[in-house]
Amino acid sequence: MTEKPKIMTLRAVLQVFVFIFLVPFLPLLVSARWGWGEAWAYALLNILGFFVSRLLAARRHPDLLAERARIISQADAKPGDKRLVLLMGIVNIVAMLAAGLEHRLESPPSFPPGVKAAALVIILAGYAISAYALVENRFFSGVVRIQKERGHAVVTSGPYRWVRHPGYAGGLLLYLATPFYLDAPWAFLPVGVMAILLVVRTALEDRTLHAELEGYDDYARRTRYRLIPGIW
Repeated sequence: MTEKPKIMTLRAVLQVFVFIFLVPFLPLLVSARWGWGEAWAYALLNILGFFVSRLLAARRHPDLLAERARIISQADAKPGDKRLVLLMGIVNIVAMLAAGLEHRLESPPSFPPGVKAAALVIILAGYAISAYALVENRFFSGVVRIQKERGHAVVTSGPYRWVRHPGYAGGLLLYLATPFYLDAPWAFLPVGVMAILLVVRTALEDRTLHAELEGYDDYARRTRYRLIPGIW
């Protein structure tokens, strides 16, 4: 009998605690401005978005969470992608620290209410698109690898009809809107680095899928854009 892969390993629990609970609260923890409503909303949206998307994904693809929980230990993951994942995690932490430090050391000018409302809408859209991709794609791994043992196949439904990497597209929207919503101009620099890393990771993953996943060439001919419809 094949042993079912574990989801709640100690490593997975630590990853969730750090990146889902601790990092989103860094702006509040660093600034010590406990009345900062946008920072509270941002942190709680991160937590809610994570759990809702995982619950929906688990109901549709029960084995997906186990796949994602083994993000560090996947032996066949592309080494370059593992380094990119680590670097992106660090840059995300830097962005949250920058937002918190800016509000601790000074009072940055607030963006107009309309800009902040638009940023919140974009953040919600980013979460929705990424969650839709996660739920639709049984092979939505945390690292780039061809999942032969899980019958890896091309997914063409849901948001994959619009772009080839909708999960990254949603993440890009989320990151770019965050400094506006948190009134954190200092965060634009690490967020800009994050956007570049997302584009690089998209290109590298796309190259791997072209080379190693059967049927991806045909899918790429039908769905022309990788990340941004009409642009790239």
